Amino acid sequence: MQLTLDNIIKKFGDKEVLQGVEFRFQKGKIYGLLGRNGVGKTTLFNCLSGETKMDGGQAHLEVNGVVRELREEDVGYVYSLPILPEFLTGYEFIKFFMDINQDKRQPATSIDTYFEILSMAKDDQHRLIKSYSHGMKNKIQMLLLLITKPPIILLDEPLTSFDVIVALEMKNMLREMKRDHILIFSTHILQLASDLCDELVVLNNGRLSAVPAELLHSPEFEQRIIHLLKDDHHAENA
Repeated sequence: MQLTLDNIIKKFGDKEVLQGVEFRFQKGKIYGLLGRNGVGKTTLFNCLSGETKMDGGQAHLEVNGVVRELREEDVGYVYSLPILPEFLTGYEFIKFFMDINQDKRQPATSIDTYFEILSMAKDDQHRLIKSYSHGMKNKIQMLLLLITKPPIILLDEPLTSFDVIVALEMKNMLREMKRDHILIFSTHILQLASDLCDELVVLNNGRLSAVPAELLHSPEFEQRIIHLLKDDHHAENA
C-alpha cells in the first residue's frame, strides 16, 4: 500500500502555504512530519483528510496494485484538540460508534476488548467525556481508529498530553498498527521522532523533503534537523 502526494497546493488569500507538495508514503512505516509552527503541517493533514479542499494537485492511494484517488473514508485523523461528544460517557460513545460502523469493524471484537487494549478502567469508561483529561480524550480518538482501521492514519501531536506510562503504551500500539497502515504524525519533539519513527520528512517553504535515513539515529540528529528547519533552501538540497 502506498500514498502518493502529487503537487498539492493550498492557498489562503495571497499566501501559498503548500507549494506543490510531493511525497510517497509506504505501509509498514511510521513517518514523522517535522516543521516549525505555522508552516502548514495541519493544513496538509486537513487537505488529506478532506476537511480542507486542495487548490491544486491530488493524493492517490495504491492498494494491491490498484491506484485510485484518496477518499475521506481512507483517512483516520487524531486531532491535537480532540473533538468528541462530551455529553456522552466514553462507553456510550464507543458503543454508538461501533454500531454505526458495523461494516468496517471486526464483529468478533467486543467493546470490552477495545477498552482493555487502551487499559481504561471501568470507572473511567462510564464517566462523561467532558470530565476526561486531554490524554484520555486522545485515547478515545485512538480507539476509533482501532475500530474502523482506516488505511491511512494522521496524528497531530499525538503523544504530548500523555503521562510516561500511557505514552509508552501508545508508542507500542502505533508500532503494532504500522504493519497494516500508513502512519504519519506531526510533532515538534525531536526525541519522540527519533525514538518512534522509521522515516522523517520536513515541511518547509511549502514543500516536503525527506531526512536522510542515516541521520535519524546519529549523534548530530537534533543539530542537523534544526539546521534544516532554519534553512530556507533545504528542500532543494536535502
